[in-house]
Parts: sequence; C-alpha cells; structure tokens
Amino acid sequence: MAPILPNITLESGKQPQHSIIWLHGLGADGNDFVSMVEELKLPVAVRYIFPHAPQRPVTINGGFVMRAWYDILLPNLDALQDAAGIQQSQASLEALIAQEVGRGIAPGNIFLAGFSQGGAVVLHTGLRQTVALGGVIALSTYLPLAELAVAAITPAARQIPAFMGHGRYDPVVPLLLGVTSKGTLKHLGMEVEWHDYPMQHSLCAQEVRDIEAWLSKRLLNA
Repeated sequence: MAPILPNITLESGKQPQHSIIWLHGLGADGNDFVSMVEELKLPVAVRYIFPHAPQRPVTINGGFVMRAWYDILLPNLDALQDAAGIQQSQASLEALIAQEVGRGIAPGNIFLAGFSQGGAVVLHTGLRQTVALGGVIALSTYLPLAELAVAAITPAARQIPAFMGHGRYDPVVPLLLGVTSKGTLKHLGMEVEWHDYPMQHSLCAQEVRDIEAWLSKRLLNA
C-alpha cells in the first residue's frame, strides 16, 4: 500500500463517524480547502483530511516543479494523459481511505472530494472501489482516462452517488469536458447530481450551499 501522504486533519466535532478526504488542485496544497470545515454546516461531526500532493515537474508549465497529482502534458486535458501518475495518486488516496477504515469509519461514511486535478483523481478512484463509499464530490473537473472507465467500473462504484459542480466560463477545464464526464458517469450507471454556475475555475457561495445540502442528506442517511 502507498504511504500516507502528509496532510492536514481537522475534526468538526467529537468522535466523528464520517470522514471527507478533500484533494486540492494543481499547484495548491492541503490548506486550499481548510476553510470548508467552517463553511459547511453539516448535521454530524466530520473528520476532514486535506492531503498535500507530491512535488513533481509539470510539463504544461515548462517542467516547473509544483504540487501535482499527476503530470499535465497538453492544454487539451483529455488528449494525452499521465496514466502512471493518475494511478499513483489513486493508490495514495486509497491508502487514506484504508486509514479511515482502520480508524473505525465505515466505508459508506467516507466521502471523497476534489477540485480540478484533485477532482479528477477522486472520480478515477471512486470508479474503482470494491466497497461503496458514501459519495464523491467533483468540482471544476473531468473524468480522466475515460476510455478505460467501462472496463474499470465496479458494481460497488455504481452505488456511489456523485456531486459535480462546474463554472460555465471555466478557461482551465472547459464546461463541455465536465458535461461529457457527467454523461459518461451516468451512462456507467452512477447517480450524478450536476450543477453549473456563472463563474470561471473556482468555487462560489451557491456551490458551497449546494454541496452542504447534498452532503447533509447523505450524512443523515448513512
């Protein structure tokens, strides 16, 4: 199993029985979404885990070394993809899932969330789980290696609900790529709640409220 990535772990209450593992985007780190602990008003105590991606050279940025879940080779994100890097990050995320199970958190009470590149890893990993998780939150992102999804998806993954949010004017991950990914997931049999917003490559207040509502419903039903 992959080693546990350095991370920020915060709990919103005592003895949480639910965990959310939240992956940041390219060039950021785990601090990027720590504010969600205060912004999301959830009905139960939650353990939030914000891992830091490894440092690696990113081709599209001239080989500059930064925190990245995988290399990005071309501006057209789904043209030529770093399969090895994506799979490595899948293993790192699965190590965090296993850590939470080892802490006594039921798989159905574990949620994966990610923004941009982090969201891509979350979707990729969610499709390959042999035990159903509580849900997947994929923001301003896309399904990587989509051509492998039909063969990769497990029966358990089809039971994992997904929330997808995207900016209509996103210049980094085009809206059409997000919409296409949503369609692929639905075709594979997953339940996907889709929202788009009048923004670029970011989050907005309405999106936070929509995530809060989606999560609250599932946390109470877990």
